This record gives sequence, C-alpha cells and structure tokens, in this order.
Amino acid sequence: MRLRPHHLLCTQSYSGKGYDDAFVENMNRLVKELRKKEPVSVEIVFSTDELCAHCPNMKGKNFCKDNQKVISYDKKVTEYFHIKEKTYIYQDITKEIREKMTPEMLEDICGSCEWYQISACRKILCGKS
Repeated sequence: MRLRPHHLLCTQSYSGKGYDDAFVENMNRLVKELRKKEPVSVEIVFSTDELCAHCPNMKGKNFCKDNQKVISYDKKVTEYFHIKEKTYIYQDITKEIREKMTPEMLEDICGSCEWYQISACRKILCGKS
C-alpha cells in the first residue's frame, strides 16, 4: 500500500467520517487492512497515494485542491519523525510516531486540517482529549 507521510497520522485516528461516500468506503477498506495485527508493508510516497485516489479534493496526480497545505503536512511529518520515501511496516512506524508525538507537534502538523477539531487525533496520537 502506498501512503503519503501525513496519512500515517490520519489512518491511526480515522473514525468512519469523510468527504463523501466513495472516500469513506475506500478509507474504511484501507484502514481495516492497516489495522490488522499482522505486519503490513507501506510504501511512503511524496505524492498522491491510495487514500487520495478517492478524495474529492484530488485534482490530478500529485495535485490536491489544497496542495500547499497537504505538502506542508507531509513535510512536517517527515521532519519530526525522519520519514523517508521507502517501505516501512505500518505497525512499527505508527507506534514510533505515537511514542514521539507531543500535543505541540500535532498542533503544528495538523492544526489547519478541517478534521482536526472534530476528530480523535489528539486522543489517539497523543493520549489527550
């Protein structure tokens, strides 16, 4: 599975809501796969991925309606967690992210996301409500 860096955060805190039915259906399928107990390989890519494929904000390969914002999320995740464009085991990399994440880092990365205030991100990624 291919994921952009910031989707390592989104997939951990996803709770069944999304932009539209096609997006939610795709996200439900992908998150179910990622949350298995068995190790799941993910290829980190600095462009559109399998979550983007069904997002109504995607305007073309590597181009989102909010492109600068999305690129900023990816950049901050790569800087904070030293993520490279390579293959990881999802369970290992997400565990490492949760262990290192602080509320301040999460706010810096995701504070401008429309889902941030209404999601479980703080609780799941930082253990905070």
